[in-house]
Amino acid sequence: MIAAQLSAWRAPLELVRLPDPAPDAGGVVLKVLACGVCRSDWHGWVGADPDVALPHILGHEYCGEVVAIGKGVTRWQIGDRVIAPFILACGTCADCAAGHQTICSSQAVPGFTRAGAFAELISVPFADANLTALPESIEPDLAAGLGCRVTTAWHALTGRAGLQGGEWLAVFGGGGVGLSALMLARALGARVVVVDVVAEKLAYAKTLGAEHVVNAADCDAAEAVRSLTGGGADLAIEALGAAQTTVAALRSLKKLGRMVQVGMPAGAQSEMTLPMDVVYSGQLALFGTRGMPAHRYPSLLGMIAGGQVDLTPLVTRRIALSTVTEELAAFDRAAPAGVAVITDFES
Repeated sequence: MIAAQLSAWRAPLELVRLPDPAPDAGGVVLKVLACGVCRSDWHGWVGADPDVALPHILGHEYCGEVVAIGKGVTRWQIGDRVIAPFILACGTCADCAAGHQTICSSQAVPGFTRAGAFAELISVPFADANLTALPESIEPDLAAGLGCRVTTAWHALTGRAGLQGGEWLAVFGGGGVGLSALMLARALGARVVVVDVVAEKLAYAKTLGAEHVVNAADCDAAEAVRSLTGGGADLAIEALGAAQTTVAALRSLKKLGRMVQVGMPAGAQSEMTLPMDVVYSGQLALFGTRGMPAHRYPSLLGMIAGGQVDLTPLVTRRIALSTVTEELAAFDRAAPAGVAVITDFES
């Protein structure tokens, strides 16, 4: 198979020909139909994720077609189109039995702890516990985003913080996960403010239904959110993994507000100084989140297939495997609006 391999930190990915992977017992091999390029991949590319060892194949937002099946797989057949969460849980431990697959101690994470989907083929373990059939009505390029950004946003809003219709949501960071949170929240009947420092991203957020946008480069973002929402947001989503936006998100909340840390703090951002006086006096709730359990896919897919939410504007760039490095490098600065998805694995 052809894969885009990382051999040195920040180096251009090299297109190499590697042996086709074989399925694990209980796993499958997928022909990758599409794979998103995510800020989390950037963390791996620059060497900020301790799980990534070189040489390595990144890529964790994927969908594909089953082309090989390992011993013990019962739910899937050759030719099935499927999607997977980026956290692949074992399906048998106590946490998995309780529905908490994202904290499974035996989890596998393609693109980080094992070879990922910047390749023509990917080996996926624990197939029966994790894979979900991809509805015919959902195109692969959109489905690729469901593996990380959309599912993470959905779980943050509904599984962790319980967003309700009519509530104010403040989204800090207008990238892929931030835009996903915006569109999903609007579908749930919430009112949304998006905060960023890139005018292009804020303008795009307005076209997707943001009631207000705030350019944090021009003002105190937390104060602006409190003013626009009449006292503060009910829920804030931090979608960058940076101390500055995490602090602003907390300060943007009304009393008894909730905040979900969605952006991955890594490297220098892994330790932050937070305004705990604001948490204390406002009686705020702070949640962490990472991924989404596979059993929660049906509620999200039902919304998409039923036309309750149109996520197609999320994908703004369809690229070839050979150009992935350019997309990774874009995360060094304010990346363009929307999401890039690999759809061409031959060039």
